[in-house]
Amino acid sequence: MSDAASRLGTKLPVRVIFHMDIDSFYPSVEIRENPTLKRKVVIVGADPKDGKGRGVVVSSSYEARKLGIRSGIPISRAYRLSPDAVYLRPNFALYSNVSKSIMKLLRSFADRFEQVSIDEAFLDVTEKVGGSYERARDYAITIKTELETKEKLTCSIGVAPNKSSAKIASDFQKPDGLTVVTPDQLKRFLAPLPSRAISGIGNKTEEFLESIGVKTIGDLQKIPGKDLVKYFGKTGVWLWGVANGLEQIEVKEKPMRSLGAEHTFEKDIEDKAELFSKLEELVDRLHKRVVSASVNFLVVGIRIRFTHFQTFSREHTLPTFTTDKEVILSEAKNLLREFEKKKDKVRLVGVYVSDFRQVDRQEGPRESLESWVSE
Repeated sequence: MSDAASRLGTKLPVRVIFHMDIDSFYPSVEIRENPTLKRKVVIVGADPKDGKGRGVVVSSSYEARKLGIRSGIPISRAYRLSPDAVYLRPNFALYSNVSKSIMKLLRSFADRFEQVSIDEAFLDVTEKVGGSYERARDYAITIKTELETKEKLTCSIGVAPNKSSAKIASDFQKPDGLTVVTPDQLKRFLAPLPSRAISGIGNKTEEFLESIGVKTIGDLQKIPGKDLVKYFGKTGVWLWGVANGLEQIEVKEKPMRSLGAEHTFEKDIEDKAELFSKLEELVDRLHKRVVSASVNFLVVGIRIRFTHFQTFSREHTLPTFTTDKEVILSEAKNLLREFEKKKDKVRLVGVYVSDFRQVDRQEGPRESLESWVSE
């Protein structure tokens, strides 16, 4: 550890952070509802239509992942890899209800709680376990047991002094894993892992890091903070903190960014009447999600993709917050009319709302590392 990191480390409070990730959430919920699917290759996503389907895999069971079938790959490719798999269309209403129940359970175990997706959350449990990592392990086992008993689902939990390391730890042993990394183990735990293990490092960043000789987090730990700032700007400060196990971003509840619904057509369409008809269906689906989430929205937007994957987004900010379905429909149609005269066929259309405020709830108000990385 550098002198700067050592001195900073002595100033950091001991925290105990959990990152919880439900194992293969969508397929696991489907298997819970239909136990005959257990141990089968289950793929949630578009209809494969005997290998001719459009769209992508939304999620897959671990049996499917062993075959190379992961979220985001074309459903046609998944079918080629496993034509005998069980293919299911997503049931988002079911997944949302299960997620709400899970998150309510997890909140009861946390001092501070932050849901980051439908199936992931951070829990700051420092006070609950008195800062003890030995107690934290038992506490994590208690959470896993409660989840399996009440929701019939398993999860993987990473335990570490900060959010970034806890997330890396939760990926370390899946499914149904538990990885505890104490403060004194943290740098050694991170060092041999590939730089890509850091959430937020994508293909381009990984390629750049490899070009300067960085393949592992340990390699990253050896680079002075000031050099990372030179390469990445302010992001370099964050990257230096994560690599050295010193990231200290607080666990806190964050509002949803947006809610949306979209549709990929089986065949690209040119009939604008069909396009607007599908938009009405999407608005109806989206409005049900808005009501379920108990939020007002201020922004309405649309997304449209054409045959050659040209994709456009447009949005409009309303004069006041609302939950009105007709407002969504009217604004979405107005935004979509910009593309009425475009001759290209349409592949996908979507609608979304954002900038939320809770219904019937008063509107709430909306240790830096920088001085250390320059040393």
